[in-house]
Amino acid sequence: MKTAKVYIVITLMFVTQALFAQLEFTTSVSKNKLGVNQRFKIEFTVNQQGADNFKPPSFAYFDVVGGPSSSVNQSWINGKTSYSQSYIYILQPKKEGEFTIGPATIEYKGKLVKSNPVKITVTKKVAIPKDPNNPYYIAQQNIHLVAEVSDLKPYIGEGIYVVYKLFVSKNISVNNWRVTESPQYNGFWNQDIDVNNTNVRNGKYNGEDYRYIVLKKAILIPQKSGKLVINPMKMDFSLGIPTGRGDFFGNMIMNTINYSAESTTKTITVKPLPKEGKPLDFTGAVGDFTFQVTTDKNTLKANEAAQIKVEISGRGNLKLFEIPKITTPPELEVYTPEHKEDVKTSLNGLRGRISDSYTVVPQYKGKYKIPEVVFSYFDPKKQKYFTIKSDEIIVNVTEGKELLSGNNTTTLKQNVAVESNRDFRYIALKTTFKSVTSNHFFKSRLFYLLLLLPFLAIPIGLFIGKKQAERASDVFGNRIRKANKLARKYLSEAKKQLGEKEAFYIALEKALHNFLKAKLQIETTDISKDKIEELLAKKGVDAEVVKEFISVLNNCDFARYTPSTNVMMEQEFDKAKNVITKIDKIITS
Repeated sequence: MKTAKVYIVITLMFVTQALFAQLEFTTSVSKNKLGVNQRFKIEFTVNQQGADNFKPPSFAYFDVVGGPSSSVNQSWINGKTSYSQSYIYILQPKKEGEFTIGPATIEYKGKLVKSNPVKITVTKKVAIPKDPNNPYYIAQQNIHLVAEVSDLKPYIGEGIYVVYKLFVSKNISVNNWRVTESPQYNGFWNQDIDVNNTNVRNGKYNGEDYRYIVLKKAILIPQKSGKLVINPMKMDFSLGIPTGRGDFFGNMIMNTINYSAESTTKTITVKPLPKEGKPLDFTGAVGDFTFQVTTDKNTLKANEAAQIKVEISGRGNLKLFEIPKITTPPELEVYTPEHKEDVKTSLNGLRGRISDSYTVVPQYKGKYKIPEVVFSYFDPKKQKYFTIKSDEIIVNVTEGKELLSGNNTTTLKQNVAVESNRDFRYIALKTTFKSVTSNHFFKSRLFYLLLLLPFLAIPIGLFIGKKQAERASDVFGNRIRKANKLARKYLSEAKKQLGEKEAFYIALEKALHNFLKAKLQIETTDISKDKIEELLAKKGVDAEVVKEFISVLNNCDFARYTPSTNVMMEQEFDKAKNVITKIDKIITS
């Protein structure tokens, strides 16, 4: 009985293996795109024994510079058998163009089986090192750091995302790596997205098979129109490069090298929001939103609090615009609203809700109307502005003091009491004469003080002259005083605008550009910050001072679109004054 069961199990195993043992005959290439002076490997692989009479396709547009060679790989792991046999050729293209290599054929159990065709793109000659086996050249061809941007032409305020991927071919191994320079997003509001899954995946790069991992994700929201540049991410690697030789046990000997790579610079062309149809109350909301104003109670007593909530929900630049404010009658006491945000960040952008909650306390009995609130936004998908109006809110105060009208107040008049002869007692009817003693100037204290004043002026004048001479000889001190005076001159308008965020940062940025315009004799608004750094460096300005100046200039860009306090504005003002003073001390012309 047991023997029969064993036969049944063995039979089922063979039947199952036969059912799943389907023939696969595939074509793969080492690269799909190459220069006309390069070579590539084409490999035809069959996964079942018993297949024979292999016939390659036509290589009419290619020269066969190696092969055919054959390799067989067979293994038994955990009771499972795997088998593959490959036919390999090394080809070099004859000319430029796009070519299709047709399928190869092989016979299996009396049937003719075809492999898949492949497309090859041949470009102009490319630079090839003298030694194609140079490990750094091999690394360059087999590891790629890529920045993928969702949209290269967004609107101002429209969210886009950037994903950084590391593609590595199966020919090399990555021992370890580190990011040496993170990308810069100048002109964008940005927020990183956590990368929780760093598993290795299979994918395509330029049509070829690669392994890749996702290194970094970020949401970007452009804050101004024009061309904005995303600087590259830079990384260092320790790589294992195959030498083509095996050790005693048949394992490939690897050559370990240190290698650096960086992603390409991405230029984003940001479109301005259309002027046509732009509502007067538009405050910069871009996305797809809903809007509502609600209250927790419409009927209450005097001195009893009610909550009025203004809420915006949806997807878009939720953190970058102001919520419309409510208008209330003066009889309602309104406290500063409590601001709340419940916003999540993903590759789809910012999504969630923001709200302002007002506490309202009525003082008098009566009915009060809170007018409708208007909210406008721009939908970049529909390329259109939308305006939403809330319903007006009626607050009914049923108990409390009555509100007195201004016409009900009266003024009480009182009669003046008459007291016979004392009615005009406050008028003086008699006078008395008193003599005034005159004080003579001659021989007075003031007389003698003025007499001695010219003699006192001589040593005072000598002392002042000495101090002025010392100050004139103090070249360094004079330069500092001159630089401070110059800084106050350029920053005078910005100082007037302290407390007004938008106007202050515009004036501060203008002051910095005007200062450079005067010092460098150029129009700085037409050149990049990198060029400004280069020009200041040529003038002998210390790198730390240059970095400080560019930092203040960048902050003027960012701060106009992010929350800012008076203290922060004063700090930026002081930074700008200090850096102008430092540069002016160095650039005297």
